[in-house]
Amino acid sequence: MSETNRIEYKEVLTKELDIEKEVIAFLNYHEGGIIYFGIDKHGTVLGVNDLDNDMLKLKDRIKNNILPSCMGLFDIQSEQRDGKNIIKIIIASGPEKPYYKKKYGMTEKGCFKRIGTAAEPMQQKMIDELFAKRTRNSLGRIISWKQDLKFEQLKIYYESVGMTLNEHFAANLELLSGSTEYNYVAYLLADNNSTSIKVAKYSSLTRVDLAENNEYGFACLIRAAKQVLDKIELENPTATQITSKERENQRLWDPIALREAVINAFVHNDFTGEVPPKFEIFPDRIEITSTGGLPEGLSQEEFFEGFSVPRNKELMRVFKDLGMVEQLGSGVPRILQSYDKSCFTFTDNFLRMVLPANGGQVGGQVGGQVGGQVSHLTDRQKEVIDLIIEDPGISRKILSKKLGINESAVQKHINTLKKKGIISRESETTGFWKVFQVE
Repeated sequence: MSETNRIEYKEVLTKELDIEKEVIAFLNYHEGGIIYFGIDKHGTVLGVNDLDNDMLKLKDRIKNNILPSCMGLFDIQSEQRDGKNIIKIIIASGPEKPYYKKKYGMTEKGCFKRIGTAAEPMQQKMIDELFAKRTRNSLGRIISWKQDLKFEQLKIYYESVGMTLNEHFAANLELLSGSTEYNYVAYLLADNNSTSIKVAKYSSLTRVDLAENNEYGFACLIRAAKQVLDKIELENPTATQITSKERENQRLWDPIALREAVINAFVHNDFTGEVPPKFEIFPDRIEITSTGGLPEGLSQEEFFEGFSVPRNKELMRVFKDLGMVEQLGSGVPRILQSYDKSCFTFTDNFLRMVLPANGGQVGGQVGGQVGGQVSHLTDRQKEVIDLIIEDPGISRKILSKKLGINESAVQKHINTLKKKGIISRESETTGFWKVFQVE
């Protein structure tokens, strides 16, 4: 494959190579781009000799030599081609154009744009026009109304993936507006906030018959996202369909596409208006609504092709650090492997994904089968499951208080759910609950 407007090849990383210029040109390009190291300009794979060291050097140079900060807008990966190691840098189109070299500022020596297969200097007139259009109402620039924030939950999530947040984590994760004040990203990731995420469940195909109204959040946004994922996983059991030839096990919704849709709703939601994403479960579909239409400069065609313009680059970075986002631009293509473009609806202020049960192929038949499978659970047992999903570390004593029943009654429900293989306890004293899909 030859170089294109979105693909750049580099043979080796040297001190003399102006990699910042190439990255800036893609950040300022409306489609972003990809830079490969270990491939010559003709597309011949040469490989890189010091893979790990080169990846660290690239990350350090991009992180420290480009402004505005582009953390969360690039992804450095290793790949193998023809048995040789190469480096792949995926760069999203940045929302805060123009990007420039820190050394030269917003000048023609510091700003670049992608023209064909080359990175060319940007004229001062274009630099000034882009700066005038730059979105100033971003999460990173909104000062949190609450400054006494704690981040114990966030630290635990980072530790769970083998990373430690040091004393400078707030600056490193861009949680500060200026040098000392926490911004709105920090507020969303703090242990306590007022962000409420609702997961509604309806017993009919309209919003008239509300069966459940679950509310998550008021805590670290990562925790809220995990709680929503757990709840939706519980609502996505395996249904067995018996045909003339065999038994076929099917999930109501494709789990990979569904997970990507949920994460996308969190990462790309416009939180500046304090309106969180909304999740609604119907017998025949799931509707996921996020605030904010398409980011400026991104067309619907580019959206479906996986071009990424992260609305909240700081959140994107944290979700990626924790393994909840695989790589930039991968979410929508993964969804489209199971659902078609008609599932997406765009307006000026919202983006809605409507995912039909089993891709719309089985519909009410499978819905009825699943309904029959979970009918063996009592309303009280379902309440126990919901409370465990909301707080996996919840104790029997707290369950008793929330349900308004004594602890012995709680224990009976727990024993029943354990026996059915729906829940398990990792440790009876200091551990947490696990909820498994209902078969």
